[in-house]
Amino acid sequence: MTEILDRAEDPARMIRMIILEMEETLVEVRASAARSIADGKEMRRAYARLEEMQESWTEKAELALSKDREDLAKQALVERQKAAEMAEGLKQEIEAIDETLKTYEADIAKLQAKLREARARQNAIATRLESAVTRAKARELLNGGRTEDAFSRFDMLEKRADLAEGHADALGMTGPKSLEEEIAGLRASDKVDAELEAMKAALKAKNKS
Repeated sequence: MTEILDRAEDPARMIRMIILEMEETLVEVRASAARSIADGKEMRRAYARLEEMQESWTEKAELALSKDREDLAKQALVERQKAAEMAEGLKQEIEAIDETLKTYEADIAKLQAKLREARARQNAIATRLESAVTRAKARELLNGGRTEDAFSRFDMLEKRADLAEGHADALGMTGPKSLEEEIAGLRASDKVDAELEAMKAALKAKNKS
């Protein structure tokens, strides 16, 4: 899966490479077809020459017979037979080349159709690939150990946060007063009461006068 995702990291580039490969293949098939066409033309010219040779040897054999030279006529017919056998061999090769050319023609038509389709759907295919890669990565993440590790780290952080909050709350708490604090409080209260009584007496004396 990782290897597939790595190869499909850039779907648009991947599509361009596929189209380029198809174009190169089309060029190669056309080049092979061109060579086959050239070979076929050359073989047809050779076949035509062999047919002319057969006609020529036939005429020579007839001429030899007309001159009562049966021996020469027989030799001419032997040469004509050789030319005929060569022509038959060439004919079979020409037929094979014609069949090959039909295959090339079909292959070229298919490649051209696929190229047109790929170019027309290039953007759509790239979008689908990107979506598929994204889904695959998401599923790999959810099904792999990375997600569990992430959630474990989250749990650890939450525990640390709880501990920190508890520590802060503890610092804000006021515990029970010690004995010294309570006695000091009483002394402070007596002092306030004495000052209050003094103020009352002073105010009362002032009003009488």
